[in-house]
Amino acid sequence: MDITFIRHGHAEHLLNYPKELNRLHPGLTEQGKKQIVALRKNIKIMPHDTILISPTKRTLETVELLMTNEHNGAVISPLVGPRMYPQDLKFAPLGCDQIYSMAELSLLYPDKQYIDVGLEAWEESINQMNTQQFTRLAEQLLAWCRKQTGHTFIVSHDGTITNYRMMLGEHDLTRDDFLGEAGYYTVRDV
Repeated sequence: MDITFIRHGHAEHLLNYPKELNRLHPGLTEQGKKQIVALRKNIKIMPHDTILISPTKRTLETVELLMTNEHNGAVISPLVGPRMYPQDLKFAPLGCDQIYSMAELSLLYPDKQYIDVGLEAWEESINQMNTQQFTRLAEQLLAWCRKQTGHTFIVSHDGTITNYRMMLGEHDLTRDDFLGEAGYYTVRDV
């Protein structure tokens, strides 16, 4: 199974950094939208591929711009929502990293499918989970991905992507390994 991780484009909470980090549900900026449109030249999403999307406005907008036509394999999951890297439970989550609730998603994106693979409450979020709980749930999600046909794309956030890359066998990753805005990285999971 191949997984391509895609980081969202430049978002509104980065416009006046760090003062806007507690902005709730920031979307993409015009610059971020242009970054994603340019990314389409490098990313080819086929009808049989699976796209996992973080339940945040900026990642959902990223997928809308990436896909040139309706795609039935796009699902939203809190298991690819924002997660700090490195994880430190003494830091409070930022407002920009709050995920949409199921009620908000059903109003804003009624046509999208959802998968949680063991996360009982969306409000729980992976951002504040200890490593053991996150690993257990992330392994369940990766097992689900292995059962899908085609290529898997995960549209998420820099810390989350790095946490998954570590789970998939990469070692000694630091914040310097974060993808840039609209960056992508493919991992072959054997």
